Amino acid sequence: MSGQAWAATKTPIVDSGERYVAGQTLAENYHLGAGDKVKVNVFNEPQLSGEYQVAPDGTISLPLVGVLSVIDKTTAQVAAAFEEMLGQDYLRNPKVAAEVTLYRPFFIVGEVHMPGQYPYAAGLTAWNAIATAQGLTPRGREGYVYIRKYGSAEEVRYALTPDLRVWPGDTIRVAERFF
Repeated sequence: MSGQAWAATKTPIVDSGERYVAGQTLAENYHLGAGDKVKVNVFNEPQLSGEYQVAPDGTISLPLVGVLSVIDKTTAQVAAAFEEMLGQDYLRNPKVAAEVTLYRPFFIVGEVHMPGQYPYAAGLTAWNAIATAQGLTPRGREGYVYIRKYGSAEEVRYALTPDLRVWPGDTIRVAERFF
């Protein structure tokens, strides 16, 4: 048995938990990262409102206040920080709202016909991601996939079910079956 095959038999398969909860809303507790696009609205101040791409260093550049670090923050935290910055020197009692308009892409590698980077869509499942990559190759394993969450160095083996959710920035690896 090869080292990779042996390691796969020793890694437990996760088949429950937060990735298997249908209907969960991503927007409420989503943490921003490089590649996301955020729309910021300042009430009654259209010249201060706009859409901003999160840079590779995890920042966005906002009018008047400059660079704001948004890495690993929610949109509510970003809105509150911009509100506070505007209220210090520029506006009296500003009201700011923020929302994600484009999530960072996901990646799929391994035994699929078209591995690569793909745009994330709300409610994406692992099976949808595999279909986006033109399906499994004849050697693709159907029982489980490995997923490495954005910002993590660790891959987790998940049972491949219709409910398995993919999140923005995930890297999905479809393993090879050996017979």
